[in-house]
Amino acid sequence: MLVVTSVNHCRYCAAFHSQVSLKAGLSLEETRQLLDGVVQDCLEEEIPALLYARHWAETNAAPEEEAREQLIAYYGAENARLLGLVLRTIRLGNLSGNSVDWSLIISCVFLLADDWVSAGRAVLKSTS
Repeated sequence: MLVVTSVNHCRYCAAFHSQVSLKAGLSLEETRQLLDGVVQDCLEEEIPALLYARHWAETNAAPEEEAREQLIAYYGAENARLLGLVLRTIRLGNLSGNSVDWSLIISCVFLLADDWVSAGRAVLKSTS
């Protein structure tokens, strides 16, 4: 779901879901629009689900009850339940991808800091 990825900003999920959407027949422009959170040009019957998915992601998986009720009214309880399952699965992927990126960033910071400390020690040693 590109609209969820547009909220959570996971580059791994964006790449994966973009490839899947292109293979499914969406154009590059349609894929870009979804990554930007734009849903107006989507199929009319898909827009409520896409808006709910974006709202779900924006509220950190805690959508307003009214939004959930509207989803159930439009798609039925079983389809709403299945969409919730898909959203939780996508959220897990987004959080995992973003966690990997933060781990890489922290690792680089520590490596750079260690290099700076070593360089500082070398400078101090050379001046004494």
